[in-house]
Amino acid sequence: MISIENLSFKYKTGSVNALNNINLEIEKGDFVGIIGESGSGKTTLCNSINALIPHHFKGDFWGSVKIDGKDTFDVKPGVLALKVGSVFQDIDSQMVCSFVEDEIRFGLENFRFDKDKIEDSITEALRNVGMEDFRQREISSLSGGQKQKVAIAAILALKPEILVLDEPTGELDPSSSREIFLLLKRLNEEENMTIIIVEQKIMLLCEFVKNLIVLEKGSLVSKGAVREVLKDSKKLEEKGINCPRVVALYEELQEKHLLDGKNTELCINSKEAASVINAVIKG
Repeated sequence: MISIENLSFKYKTGSVNALNNINLEIEKGDFVGIIGESGSGKTTLCNSINALIPHHFKGDFWGSVKIDGKDTFDVKPGVLALKVGSVFQDIDSQMVCSFVEDEIRFGLENFRFDKDKIEDSITEALRNVGMEDFRQREISSLSGGQKQKVAIAAILALKPEILVLDEPTGELDPSSSREIFLLLKRLNEEENMTIIIVEQKIMLLCEFVKNLIVLEKGSLVSKGAVREVLKDSKKLEEKGINCPRVVALYEELQEKHLLDGKNTELCINSKEAASVINAVIKG
């Protein structure tokens, strides 16, 4: 679905490449997390997928990004927005209207959706994010998590096949962050939506995504299933990426041979860690 070949990009004002020879394939229905320390190219990669690069952010562009075989270099972001929806970290900057209903309506009208179906589309989008009762609310009265849900609803109303999110929980508390991930999981499983997300809360991320992409200084250093990528936790730590603490716990138990003979696999969340610890206690 998403094919990236030999992608390199240097911003017009940059002195070095923000991305270096990236090669990636992301299949339809995947749920992918992108991790890396600050400046590793995470946002640049997202903006290459949604075509803000090279159409909005100018610079030197090499290689190709193709969505369903169409090169983003030849497709304007406004057109691609009907296939690739984007949600950004700065919640308030995404909002263009004062009321929830108008925020959802804005995109539908701009893309000239059938007027007779717009009301139903607004209702469906708000229902998808559990915000039906907030339709008439002022956006300024909403919490950070509620605003983020409205931003996602505005994108979902356009029915994109791919959703790209750049640190959508960056300003949210743990409870609101988890709500966002539960919503994304449901969209991925029930709608088969392809989801690509940049997130600093790595333990939360690893609990939900299927695959991880690891970037370092603009280069792709690892991609694969979550457990496979986290097996190289020490290598990741050297690159400034903090792995979930439960991974370090598992590795310490393993180094002390407390897991010998036990049928366990690398744990990536607290529930799995509790199960491993219980196995150790029982001997």
